[in-house]
Amino acid sequence: MGSLVLLQSLGNIAIFGEHGTLPYRYGLIVIEMFTLVLGTNNRKKGLELAELLRPNVSPNSIAVRTLADFERKLDVVEDGKTFFDNARKKAIGQARFLNSWVIGEDSGLCVDALDGAPGVYSARFSSRPDEGNADDDSNNRYLLESLASVPLEKRTAHYVCAAVLADPSGTVQCESEGICRGRILFEPSGKGGFGYDPLFEVLEYHQTFGTLSAAVKRAVSHRARAIRQLVSLLVALPDKR
Repeated sequence: MGSLVLLQSLGNIAIFGEHGTLPYRYGLIVIEMFTLVLGTNNRKKGLELAELLRPNVSPNSIAVRTLADFERKLDVVEDGKTFFDNARKKAIGQARFLNSWVIGEDSGLCVDALDGAPGVYSARFSSRPDEGNADDDSNNRYLLESLASVPLEKRTAHYVCAAVLADPSGTVQCESEGICRGRILFEPSGKGGFGYDPLFEVLEYHQTFGTLSAAVKRAVSHRARAIRQLVSLLVALPDKR
């Protein structure tokens, strides 16, 4: 039958394998353990994605891994012009290389006063062109410097997450996007999350992602919204037997 993943949605069980999805509503299903790889080396991001997937998958049928769990993986150059460009490159390339189902995800911060920057360059915002990713503290400092003369009412921003699922052949099965809107504060607040989270205030909660509880963040974050959409698209995949 091949590698399988079991997801539970609204009382219906759906099996996703090498030949598509096989929906069952009644009876006992015997399945083999399935490995779903999250196409990121960032363990914090991997843990967050795994937590978002947890309510939708059976722990007895799926093992969630990140690229950090593999000695050999593909080095994907994130040179796309959009978040989806990078997410597709990650999902397709790693799926073929690892012969596994892979979720490729790319996300970042878009600040209105900076014409959408840092955007796809969020991880290397403060780096020189010949350097790789910068650390969070450096990026946050550079963001605050870039917005030094911008008043609070004009510091609007949004997080974007593009998520793509590819099967072991490298075929994209579904993709989704999640957006969370807020604004950039004048100084960090909280130590939770990662990236720009301590600076990004979610307006309806009047708190940053650095101070919000994990439960709230799982409900409103850009990644949470993208993953929820991805799961609903998975369940809706047509039977490709």
